[in-house]
Amino acid sequence: MNKRDFLKKSGIGALGLMAAPSVLHAKSTTSPDGKLRTAHIGVGNMGAEDLRDISSHAQVEVVALCDVDAINLSAARKLHPKARVFFDYRVLFEEMADEIDAVIVSTPDHTHAPASLLAMENNKHVYCQKPLTHYVSESRAMNTMAKEKGLITQMGIQVHSFYDYMLATLLIQDGIIGKVHTVHAWSPKNWGYDGAPPEGEDEVPPQVDWNLWLGTSAKRPYKEGYYHPGNWRKLVDYGCGTLGDMGVHIFDTPYNALNLDVPMTIKNECRAPNGYGFPVNNTVTYEFPGTKYTGKTLKWIWYDGPGMPKTHEDLILPGAKTTKKVDHKAQSMEELTSLEAKAMEEGQLPEQGAMFIGTKGRLLLPHFMQLPRKIKNGKYVDISKDIERLTEKYNLSEPSRNYAADAPKHYHQFVDACLGKDKCSAPFSYAARLTETILLGVIAGRFPNQTLHWDAENAKFAEEEANQYLAGDYRDF
Repeated sequence: MNKRDFLKKSGIGALGLMAAPSVLHAKSTTSPDGKLRTAHIGVGNMGAEDLRDISSHAQVEVVALCDVDAINLSAARKLHPKARVFFDYRVLFEEMADEIDAVIVSTPDHTHAPASLLAMENNKHVYCQKPLTHYVSESRAMNTMAKEKGLITQMGIQVHSFYDYMLATLLIQDGIIGKVHTVHAWSPKNWGYDGAPPEGEDEVPPQVDWNLWLGTSAKRPYKEGYYHPGNWRKLVDYGCGTLGDMGVHIFDTPYNALNLDVPMTIKNECRAPNGYGFPVNNTVTYEFPGTKYTGKTLKWIWYDGPGMPKTHEDLILPGAKTTKKVDHKAQSMEELTSLEAKAMEEGQLPEQGAMFIGTKGRLLLPHFMQLPRKIKNGKYVDISKDIERLTEKYNLSEPSRNYAADAPKHYHQFVDACLGKDKCSAPFSYAARLTETILLGVIAGRFPNQTLHWDAENAKFAEEEANQYLAGDYRDF
């Protein structure tokens, strides 16, 4: 069955497929005064969540939807029948740049920068999913363009706007554990692949434009189960591994709280590179220059993959002599949160999280929807008065402990900023530095057990062989 026949038989043809394979047309609409007109590039999976939460704002009008997968477009169009629909984001801007105020980019990592930069070239505000980019050079370019054009920007790290993460930032900066000298952060998720590249090729699903999915990346034959829709995070050409997925979330609060810049050195303990997939397990050690909240320098250790984190005395909780983690298959995020809270009382680490080590104790920050906990001399310390004081002082909204209720806050902050009513807390000026830090750890995975030295001012490594991975060649597609 060819693509046109598939669209007709699946009902997606009702969208109005035109002769050009890269664009689906719909009737243009005019936005009422005061509405923020948004275009959404990538509307499947996380893109569908982004679309839902952005459009839940009362002053948003969704005017354009874009995806390389016609099934994703069909589902999104049912929710926003007045929006124009496209396969190719370049055509979107050619057709209706004057009818858009802001763009939401929710594609695989390798398309973040090409789509976002084009949006900003067209003077559009941009909300881009994490990690901000696939390459260090792209992060710097996006930050520069956003600054030069004075655009509103936000990276999609929605937990950045959750109560517990904002509270942890305030506690650290208030000196709850003194000067911080070490941070441990971990996730047992596995966005790695230690196998060989697949052999042969499969027929591209009729609803997918494979050339547009590849975008600026190198041409590659399609293989079912390896790329679209879900496994691209594992592969070096398209994703950034577990570090680029969960690392951005879990790094965010310590990075923000300690007011860090990019690191001086990076070392990744992992298997030898295979040129195709990221290592299943990584232990990345960073050294950062000191800030007012740290010692002279800061050591940061990231652990990811099955079985992580490694056993370490800094991670032993009160009531236990082990770093065993909770590994529950809960039915919801709220259930997992409840199970982890109980398990931590028994000395088990949360499945994902961060531990700050300071001169006056430790602060454990579970990921997520749980209060940070202070530990000193092997015991939990009651910090409820500190929490109450800081919550009142900074007028923090009490958490709902419901992810679906809290998640829209970060999106609505972006919308309100575009409307001149608020400021973004994760603009590209911040997100670019955080993403650069993440990506330096990803690059270090190509040089296992070797310490790389980063020259932030000149944006290059002292180790010349590593500099080839700071940027990529864009394919003309």
